[in-house]
Amino acid sequence: MSSLPNTMKGVLVCKEGGPEVLEYRTDLPVPSPKECEVLVKNSVIGINYIDTYFRTGLYKAPKPEILGKDGAGKIASLGPGVTGFVENDPVVWMHTGGYAEYTVAPAERTAKIPKEISEEDACAAVLQGLTALSLIDEAHKVNAGDWVLVTAASGGVGGWLCQLLRARGAHTIATVGSQAKVNDARKLGAEKVVVEQEVGDEGVKQVVQEKTGGRGVVAVFDSIGKITFDRSLECVARKGTLVSYGNSSGAVEPFSISRLAAKNVKVTRPTLFNYIYTREEFEQYLDELWRLMTKEKFTVRIHQKYPLAEVAQAHRDLESRKTMGKLLMVP
Repeated sequence: MSSLPNTMKGVLVCKEGGPEVLEYRTDLPVPSPKECEVLVKNSVIGINYIDTYFRTGLYKAPKPEILGKDGAGKIASLGPGVTGFVENDPVVWMHTGGYAEYTVAPAERTAKIPKEISEEDACAAVLQGLTALSLIDEAHKVNAGDWVLVTAASGGVGGWLCQLLRARGAHTIATVGSQAKVNDARKLGAEKVVVEQEVGDEGVKQVVQEKTGGRGVVAVFDSIGKITFDRSLECVARKGTLVSYGNSSGAVEPFSISRLAAKNVKVTRPTLFNYIYTREEFEQYLDELWRLMTKEKFTVRIHQKYPLAEVAQAHRDLESRKTMGKLLMVP
């Protein structure tokens, strides 16, 4: 773009705490891209549960900081050494600093959006969709006919997992937080949906035993963390895998590794960025995600779009566990 403003709207976090520490500003400096970086003028910004971890201090990061791991918009300028992009290219990016009008992102973590996909859908899909894809391919390779358990199945990643597992021919037992979310999980592909608050841990374990003939599930994909870890470990079959990829209830407490010997169970704590570390890995998963969206017509679920100034309300809504799908903001 020929001229850029000196200041921009954005959200600054100067200290750890609740949604009240999210400070909406209109005077933040517009960043400049360095070598191998691009500057993106965001048209839509993603909100993810990991943002709350950095806000509260569960995950430590220097303050002040601008939260936000993903967004979509147009290339505003290119840093030295960047090739493959030109100004005004519609792109999606994954990095940090998303809660703002402009974000600097590594070119290696930025990709052009196919013409068939809107910027809104690309932003809603990229981080959560790639997370789900990598979990069922690398955290635990799921095969047709496998029984698996997915917690928070109506959430962002959980919803993608249900769709992907159905497409793979696996059988999904899903847990959700309320009756209002049951139909959503079923539409996405879950065969059996259990409301956590109604049946409790024992009810979930009973359903797993009934559906698997007492063997347990080959994998649990658990984003809840602390309060579901023990139950998830009990639900896993012999030689199965507990994939603990989130902490919405808090971090999993230390446990004795000898507990895994009872069933030769594996426990893994993956993060997406270690699965897409190289550009080749990033593009491989992106190509598959775009294919699923354009050819297989996978559902992109957007809970709500919030003005950037209403970021605190968006965080409150997310943490209330009443949302379904991706939360987005518009700068």
